[in-house]
Amino acid sequence: MPASPSTARAINDRLALRLLQQEGPLTAGRLKQLTGLSRPTVADLVERLTASGLITVVGESGEQRRGPNARLYGIVADRARLAALDVRTESVFVLVSDLVGRVLAEASVPIGDDLGTEPAVEQAVAAVERAVKEAGATGAPPREDVRGWGSLHTVGIGAPGLVDPATGDLRDSSGLPAWHRRLAAALQERLPQARVTVENETNLAALAEQREGAARDRDTFVLLWLGHGVGAAVVLDGRLRRGASGGTGEIGFLPVPGTTSLPSATDCDGGFHSLAGAAAIGALAEGCGLPVAGLMDGPGAAGVVTAAVRAVREEATGEAIRAGHAGESGQAAGPAGPAGSAADAARPPAQVEAEAQAATQAVATGTTAAARFLGALADRIAVGAASVTAILDPGCVVLGGEIGQAGGVVLAGLVEERLRRMSPLVTEVRGSTLGGAAVLRGALLTARDRAQDELFAPAAR
Repeated sequence: MPASPSTARAINDRLALRLLQQEGPLTAGRLKQLTGLSRPTVADLVERLTASGLITVVGESGEQRRGPNARLYGIVADRARLAALDVRTESVFVLVSDLVGRVLAEASVPIGDDLGTEPAVEQAVAAVERAVKEAGATGAPPREDVRGWGSLHTVGIGAPGLVDPATGDLRDSSGLPAWHRRLAAALQERLPQARVTVENETNLAALAEQREGAARDRDTFVLLWLGHGVGAAVVLDGRLRRGASGGTGEIGFLPVPGTTSLPSATDCDGGFHSLAGAAAIGALAEGCGLPVAGLMDGPGAAGVVTAAVRAVREEATGEAIRAGHAGESGQAAGPAGPAGSAADAARPPAQVEAEAQAATQAVATGTTAAARFLGALADRIAVGAASVTAILDPGCVVLGGEIGQAGGVVLAGLVEERLRRMSPLVTEVRGSTLGGAAVLRGALLTARDRAQDELFAPAAR
């Protein structure tokens, strides 16, 4: 049965809005190309969406011929404000954006572990209110002709721990501060017009890596979070999988060889966390003779990994120069580039791949403290990765968090080489390109999706 005219209009409008969300401002002519709709149909939907206040003219395409097709149409960004929170054990990071994701304000606040629940919650809520106020002062002025323009529409929170799939609330988890569970309700009380949602931090990181990071070309992959603690997120056929109780990816509790005990229902010590958490990485580095930071949290452990990768790369590059080895261009290898996935992404792929292979060989044959450390760390990470791939066969594992980003292609290559020896399942291993920022980006993307789903609803009627 063919769709009714109203249904067809709703489908076309939603398609156009999604394209404007993904691609940015477009001309009517470009919308026609991307949607496959006729010129009159596109003209009608542009007029309809403009009249409803969802899109507006934001400029011109620069074409020589002036006219309706040369106008650039974009989503009305100041229709709503969005807030994203990354809730850590002892801190909260906040950003506020407009409807298209442009950041308007940021804030962070440390939360001392000696504070009570209510004072901690009050500090976190106050940080959100400061950021919202700053965004209101620096962003475009609210539109008075439409109710709710410029107001805070949706708050997305990323937090450690399990999120109950039935209620959407954080479950009581041992080792996590009580103020984590109170925060969402407090924000909802203080901001009654906003929609407040909570998601597990690793799940949000996977969403961000899929949309903007290392897994942009993957519908099926596993994100292995390596930060202060460890976790995993599972994306199968484009869908995030949470499990019956919201616990998919609680890999910190995975029993593994190499620990002195087994984890319990209330404590992940003895599980994979004891091998690959930040404290364990710090102890491993110290045992290999590397200097370590006083505070061995996610960024602290990432600093150790960054220094080790740089040392191994420099060693490998020096060996190549001394041996007179030439790269693909026929010239001797130059100095090693900066470590980390973000730096790798900015350099020619052939150079990155050559350096990664040289560094992997340097780890395999080297006797330096950095080589011993990276080899042992890759062994540990591969234990967890192999367990995941044996069950899910995702084809791709992203090493996420600050440590995964710091290791870049070198650590990813070492883990991938070990997986090839441990499993018959072909698995590509990639380093995160977003690192610790992935949680905040994922929270913002989730908030934006939910806000746009509601704000775009008039176009579907």
